[in-house]
Amino acid sequence: MIPPYFAQWESADLVSEFLQGRSAATDPQWRESGAQDVAEYARWVDHLCGMACLKMVMAHRGQPHRIHDLRRHVQALGGYVEEADGSIRGLIYIGAVRWLDARGIAARIILDEPPPQLAPSEFYIASVHAMIRTPEATPPRTGGHLVLVFGRDDEGRLRFHNPSGATPTEQRDVRLAPDAFSRFHAGRGILIPM
Repeated sequence: MIPPYFAQWESADLVSEFLQGRSAATDPQWRESGAQDVAEYARWVDHLCGMACLKMVMAHRGQPHRIHDLRRHVQALGGYVEEADGSIRGLIYIGAVRWLDARGIAARIILDEPPPQLAPSEFYIASVHAMIRTPEATPPRTGGHLVLVFGRDDEGRLRFHNPSGATPTEQRDVRLAPDAFSRFHAGRGILIPM
């Protein structure tokens, strides 16, 4: 059960360039995101890893969504907060859980736990450090980024999609041993049954 992959940028093949400083406003596919304009796209893109994961889950269910359409719905339910200084706080899990619940999907928030042993019909949006794209590195802390875990392989390694992976091998069906994954994992996320 491998869900479709989406990056948090519309142009997945340009993620390495965006990570190296290329402006998101130059993404040639930004209109496909559902953003009202390129300024909105560029302002939000660094905060949409969770929406990219949710987009993957829903596409797997045969329900495609544009990433900004998802973001607006989840934000209206408390999933993001725009602060007075213009900063953005989120993904706040309860907003995503409320949105899923309204669609009959009984998701639940996981706190202070290792990655769950997923049933074949479950996904886990896991809070990890973004340095998970270079697993040999030591992250300064855990959490701050979200990836979609969708199972384990025959060797017991976690299989996941990373919305900010720089290359195809860092993006799709990435595999890490549980102890390696745990160095990045904050012990929290959203468990989503199918």
